[in-house]
Amino acid sequence: MRLSAQLKLRHLEVFVEVARQDSVTQAAEALGMTQPAVTRTLRELEAVVGKPLVERHGRGIRLSAYGEMFRDHAGRSLALARDGVAMLQGLDEAEGPRVAIGALPTVSATVVPDALAALRTEGSHSRFSVRTGDNQYLLDQLRRGNLDVVVGRLPAPDHMVGLDFDPLFRERVVAVVAHDHPLAALPHVPADAFEGFPVLMPSEGSIIRPLVDRMFLEQGMTVPRFPIETVSATFGRRFTLKHRAIWIISHGVVRADLEEGVLALLPLNTDSTLGPVGLCIRSEHQLSAAAARFCAALREICEA
Repeated sequence: MRLSAQLKLRHLEVFVEVARQDSVTQAAEALGMTQPAVTRTLRELEAVVGKPLVERHGRGIRLSAYGEMFRDHAGRSLALARDGVAMLQGLDEAEGPRVAIGALPTVSATVVPDALAALRTEGSHSRFSVRTGDNQYLLDQLRRGNLDVVVGRLPAPDHMVGLDFDPLFRERVVAVVAHDHPLAALPHVPADAFEGFPVLMPSEGSIIRPLVDRMFLEQGMTVPRFPIETVSATFGRRFTLKHRAIWIISHGVVRADLEEGVLALLPLNTDSTLGPVGLCIRSEHQLSAAAARFCAALREICEA
């Protein structure tokens, strides 16, 4: 019997969502299905592949060893099918195909807006959507085919399976305060400075958090015991200006405020946090003409 007579797109959609959620219940909610329907679909897929794909784990489930092996193949196949459908649907849209961009905070306030503005000036009629969030969320959306490209820091190697990275520039993490902050005029940062003021730090799980933790160790400074963890540029800026906070964040997020004198740079050596920023694209993904133009415009902005 032909595989196409047994394997349906819904099998892949359900499996990929269950793998992402590690929960049949949450997958059912995300897909708008009932829990029995999700379970039945999983059983149908297991019958097709001839192997158990999920197993019980405590009160929930997890992928079996076979499920882990199948996860990337299912995700890429589903993403490629979505790419093809989106491309064909876009051919009949007068306004051009939609390009879905994922942008980490370090670029969502700088090079991504500049690249989109350059395309607008050139007369592009393509439709663009920009989604922000943390790295894990954006890469997950990229693998599922909901994003065409993600712009941000180079992820850890174990997060790059099935993805290609094209570097654009290098950037460091900085510590900033409001221009009138008591620390702003000091020639060096006291070792206990981070105990006397609120501290905003990248969230656990963000790409730059390990770099920040290492920076504290290298500087011989006490790691803040009760930091406020955030990757929100809007929240970070307001809290820093209003509440005498120290904000540890990628330089690109605060570049404009530093240039305008709204924020001041603390004199810390953050060379160890320097790392590449670039484009993440699915390895098998063929970019649309509009997405390729966006990437080219981004490269030109970064080179300039």
